[in-house]
Amino acid sequence: MRRRDFIALACGTVIAWPIAARAQQGERVRQIAVLSEFSEAQMQPLVQAFCNQLQWQGWKPDALRIDLRFAIADAAQFKETAAAIVTTHPDLIVALGSRALRALKDETRTIPIVFTLVADPVAQGLVKSLARPDGNFTGLTNYEYSFPGKWVDALKEIEPRINRILLLVNPQNSGTLALAKSVEAMGAEYAVEMVSGPVRTVADIETVLDQFGAGVDRAVIVFPDGLVVNNRAMLIERINRARLPAVFPFRSFTQSGGLLSWGLDFVDVYRQAAVYADHLLKGEKPSDLPIQAPNKFDLSINLKTAKALGFNMPPTLLAAADEVIE
Repeated sequence: MRRRDFIALACGTVIAWPIAARAQQGERVRQIAVLSEFSEAQMQPLVQAFCNQLQWQGWKPDALRIDLRFAIADAAQFKETAAAIVTTHPDLIVALGSRALRALKDETRTIPIVFTLVADPVAQGLVKSLARPDGNFTGLTNYEYSFPGKWVDALKEIEPRINRILLLVNPQNSGTLALAKSVEAMGAEYAVEMVSGPVRTVADIETVLDQFGAGVDRAVIVFPDGLVVNNRAMLIERINRARLPAVFPFRSFTQSGGLLSWGLDFVDVYRQAAVYADHLLKGEKPSDLPIQAPNKFDLSINLKTAKALGFNMPPTLLAAADEVIE
C-alpha cells in the first residue's frame, strides 16, 4: 500500500494526510474504513456525501474518523488492503464493488460491512437472500441484469445500423463480468453480435479498441470498473477518435466528454449507504437490513460530443435525459 493510497479524515473536514479527529467529551470516536478501486478524486465527493448524511442522521463531524483506502488495482492488492483494514479493528467498513466485498468477506465475519455498487449479490453467490442477508454485510446493489437492455436500446436509437457491439469489461471484476454476460445473451434478441472485450490494464484498452476497429455498424458499451473510471479521459478520447457511439456506466464519463451515460447517481448511493451505516453504528445487525436495489438512474447526454461525432440524438432520448451537456 503506497502512502498516497491511504488517507485518514474526520467527517466535515477537507481531505488531507492525516487529519486527527477529536470526539466530544465522553464520546468515543467511531472508526469507519472505506475500501475502493476508485481514485481519490472520484471518492472525494462520495465520502463527503456519506459524511454529510451521517451528520444529518445526528452524528457530530468529530465523532467519526474515516480511513479511506483507494485506487486498489488487482486481487492481490485487494487482499492485502482488506487484511490491513481488519487489523485496525474499525467499527464499520464500507466496500465499493464486488472485488472489495469478496476480499473483505475472506478477512472478517464479524466487522459489519456496508457495500455499494455490487451487481446482483445473490447471483454472485455472496448472499442467499436480498431480504435477509446472511453474514456480516448488507448494502446497495448497482444494476439488475435486465437494466443494460436500455443501453442497447439507446445505441440502436442513435444508430439503427449497429450490428456489432464491443463489451468492454474487466474480467477480474466478478460483478461486472456477470453483467456483461447478461448483455452478451441479448445479442440474438437485438440481431447484434456482442463482442467480448476483456481489459485488465490500460494497454488492454488500447489493444481491444484497435482490434475492434471502426465503422457505422459498430458501438461500445463500457462496464463499470475502477480501471475505466480512473482512466476515463484516455478511454473517451480513444473511443471518440474512432467515432464510435458508446454508452458509459456513470455520469462522470459524459462530463469528461463521453457521448452518453445511463447509470447510478453515485452521490445518492453514498447518502443511502450512510443511512445503513447509521443503523449499524447504533447496534443493528446487517442481517436485519435488507439489501437495497438502486432507485435512481441518471441518463446524461453530451450533445457537444454528439455534434462533433456527427450523431443526431433522438428526441426521445433527449426528452428522457436528466442532463444534457451542451
